[in-house]
Amino acid sequence: MKTISVMLCALAAFVLSGCAVTSQGEYTSRWSKDAPRYTQLDEGVTMRYTRAGDGPPLILLHTIRTQLDYFEKLAPALQGQYQVYALDLPGHGQSSLPQVEYTEAFLRKAVAQFIVKQDLKNVTLVGESIGGVLALTVSTELPDRVSRVIALNPYDYGEDFGGGIRRSESGWMIGLFNLFGSHTFEPRFVTASVLNGGFHDPSRLPPALLTEFSRTGYRDGYRKVEYSVFKNWTSWVEARALYQRVTVPTTLVYGDEDWSNAQERERNRQAIPNAKLIVLEKSGHFTALEKPDEVASIVLKRP
Repeated sequence: MKTISVMLCALAAFVLSGCAVTSQGEYTSRWSKDAPRYTQLDEGVTMRYTRAGDGPPLILLHTIRTQLDYFEKLAPALQGQYQVYALDLPGHGQSSLPQVEYTEAFLRKAVAQFIVKQDLKNVTLVGESIGGVLALTVSTELPDRVSRVIALNPYDYGEDFGGGIRRSESGWMIGLFNLFGSHTFEPRFVTASVLNGGFHDPSRLPPALLTEFSRTGYRDGYRKVEYSVFKNWTSWVEARALYQRVTVPTTLVYGDEDWSNAQERERNRQAIPNAKLIVLEKSGHFTALEKPDEVASIVLKRP
């Protein structure tokens, strides 16, 4: 009976996935006046990004399994004081999907290349989740170009395949990638279940944005990337070794219901020279969506 139930669930997921319409990135026009741009990085990697506002450059780096649209609430609040760049990391959103191992080091190199190719200086890096780790580690690669870091809920912990997301209420679903690899089905309700486990208030995840994340997941080759990110989860834990090399003013921001625990947060504060730690109440792993006004206030309060 159990085998039949599993087969029926797999069949239902297959049918649902077959009905999905793949995103072409059109969602971005809903919130951004700036038409998406594309830049070519080394080794044939193409990165999509938006740019808007005036002032010193600020780069937004999104979470695990999302894309630049993740910042639809935060980016507009920063454009009065910064020229805001929101990136689709390689293998995410509408950026290219190269067949590589998606480690922290690979994505760090891509973000650093973007900054150099755009010749950006006095850069503020703001990242959430894996983007929070990248904000910290990229600053160690380009200390002459990065002037400040705000790392939101950096994703640098975990005990099992996939890392800290397994601590989410429905995070066990990530284990399916460990079983089925890039052949894992991920219909919208699965994406919703896992992401909702990262919110204090799941209603803060707009349904249309969730649909966009789900539709993007049906790009040809996206599941291979997703599997690679989860498979290489230890690279985000190992990236903590670079934190002691961070030299710029740094603010660590955590939701009080983030998947990390208090000891892991304090460990990071102590590892990063002169880092400041802020905890947002009634907030989970996705603070840029759940508490955009509070996050904007932190970013706009320059040291």
